[in-house]
Amino acid sequence: MLRFSIFMGICAAATMLAQEEAPDHRLRNAADTIQDIMSTPDKAIPKSLFEKAKCIVIVPDMKKAAFIVGGEFGRGFASCRTDSGRWGGPAAVKLTGGSFGLQLGVDSTDVVLLVMNDRGMDRLLSDKFKVGADAEAAAGPVGRNAAADTDAMARAEILSWSRTHGLFAGVSLDGTVIEHDKSEDRRIYGSDVGIKAILHGEVRAPHAARLLEEILNRYNS
Repeated sequence: MLRFSIFMGICAAATMLAQEEAPDHRLRNAADTIQDIMSTPDKAIPKSLFEKAKCIVIVPDMKKAAFIVGGEFGRGFASCRTDSGRWGGPAAVKLTGGSFGLQLGVDSTDVVLLVMNDRGMDRLLSDKFKVGADAEAAAGPVGRNAAADTDAMARAEILSWSRTHGLFAGVSLDGTVIEHDKSEDRRIYGSDVGIKAILHGEVRAPHAARLLEEILNRYNS
């Protein structure tokens, strides 16, 4: 039974790797994800929070595969506001996490994080940090009239949401590791580019990366 479980876990991991997308496709999925979410105000991230956010992280199709041992893996993009107040070009990031227990199956979830203050932004500008340990986080509220003034949210450096099977809701991502995806940025920008340079707007995004930037700026006030 244990051998079978391990075999199934290996198969799930192989399936996830086989489904890896090209960066251009993932950029399009990230743009579509945030547009779909924000175009339904009653079921979206509250506009007041979106307007206050320093940075955003969008991970379309984060995978969760488990059989005895579970784990999460996702690739997506972060963007921060530049000095002009507009959203800048995207930097590639990876989200990883793990859990243990009797779990079955493979699932996929869209994940969105808002970085709400300078402390959270400093975390994102580092190469790697853990949500909950290195940065305080809270599940984000949903809808235009959602209350966003609880102590947890006021203190949080990061607010997080997920969308699975059409249901969009706040979610706790404590324990999730967020890391700069250097190899992905090399493929997108054509050379080794630091995450600080991208998120500070010092690097002009190539055409494929500009779509996400344009979509985010549609929802500026």
